[in-house]
Amino acid sequence: MTSQSHNDSACQAHDPAALLSPEERLVVGIDVAKQTLEIAMRGKPSREIRNTKTDITRWIATLPEPGHVLIVLEATGGYENLLVTELVGDGHLVARVNPRQVRRFAQALNVLAKTDRLDAQVIARFGEQLQPRTIDTLSTAHLELQELVTRRRQLVAMRTMENNRLQQVTGKHARKTINTMVTTITRQIDRLDREINDRINSDDEWKAQAELLISMPGVGTVTAVTLITELPELGKLNRQEIAALAGLAPFNRDSGQHRGQRSIFGGRARVRTVLFMAAVAAVRCNPALREFNQRLEQQGKPFKVRITACMRKLLTTLNTMVRDRHPWEDRLQTCSP
Repeated sequence: MTSQSHNDSACQAHDPAALLSPEERLVVGIDVAKQTLEIAMRGKPSREIRNTKTDITRWIATLPEPGHVLIVLEATGGYENLLVTELVGDGHLVARVNPRQVRRFAQALNVLAKTDRLDAQVIARFGEQLQPRTIDTLSTAHLELQELVTRRRQLVAMRTMENNRLQQVTGKHARKTINTMVTTITRQIDRLDREINDRINSDDEWKAQAELLISMPGVGTVTAVTLITELPELGKLNRQEIAALAGLAPFNRDSGQHRGQRSIFGGRARVRTVLFMAAVAAVRCNPALREFNQRLEQQGKPFKVRITACMRKLLTTLNTMVRDRHPWEDRLQTCSP
C-alpha cells in the first residue's frame, strides 16, 4: 500500500487486473528526467522522447487503446506531472511509484548500474511483477491546486527561517531587511490563502469535502486543503489502506523469539506533518480524541506513541466521514486504544 512516494500526488486507484490479465497487458516503464523521457517495453528497444506536450501527445497516439497498457513511472517531484496528466486524461492506466522501492527492486535483480535506459527497463519489470496501484483521476485543476499548496508551504518555511535569523542579529539595518522580507512573505502567503480558498469554493466536490473535514474539532483549513491535495484517496480506501498510504500503519519488527518495537515507516510526509499538528490541537479541543489520548496515557504509553495513535485515529475517522459524506458527530466516543 505504500508503493507511492511520500511527496507524490496520486489519486484513488483501480485494479488494472479487472481490465486485462497481467499476461495480456502491455507494461511500459518510463524513466522521467527534466528534459527527456526514456521509455522501455519488454522485448522492444527503449526509446527517448522529449518531455514536452507535443512529443508526449505524439507518443500517446502510438499506444494501444486505454485499458490494454499499464504505464509505470517514478515520482520525480513534479517533472512527471505533464506526462501523468496527459496519460490519465486519455484514459490510460498509470502507476506512479516510489523511487526507493524501484531501486531496491533493481538491487534484488542484481542490476547495480544506473542509467536512464536501465532504469526504464527496471521500472517496466517492477510494473510487471508487482502490478502497482494506479491513478484514477488527475485533473489540471488538481495539479494547479497542489502547486499552490506546495508554494504556500515553501513560503511558510522561508518565513520561519527569516524569523529565526531575526533572533540572531542585533544590527538595525540587518533587522530591517529581515523584517521587510517577513512582511513580503506574509503578504504572499495571504494572497495564496485567498487563491486556494477561491479554488476550493469553485469546485463543489472540494468544497463539500473541506466542509466535512473542518467539521471535526482540531482540523483547520490548512489540514483540510492538504488532505484534499495530497491524499485524494481519502474516503475511497479502507482504514488499513489509508493509514498505510499516509505512513501511519505500524509495522512489526519480529525475528525468531525476538519481538521488536512496532514503528511507522514511509508514506506521505506532508500528510503526516499536518496530521501531527491537527492531532496536537485535537487532544485539547476534541473531547473524544482527548479521552482517547488520556486512556493511552493511563496505560503508560509515551507521548510519541500516543500522538501517533491519535494521528492514525484522526485520519481513519476522517476517512469514514468522507466515505459516508457525514460530518463529525463525536465519532471517537467509542474508540478503544
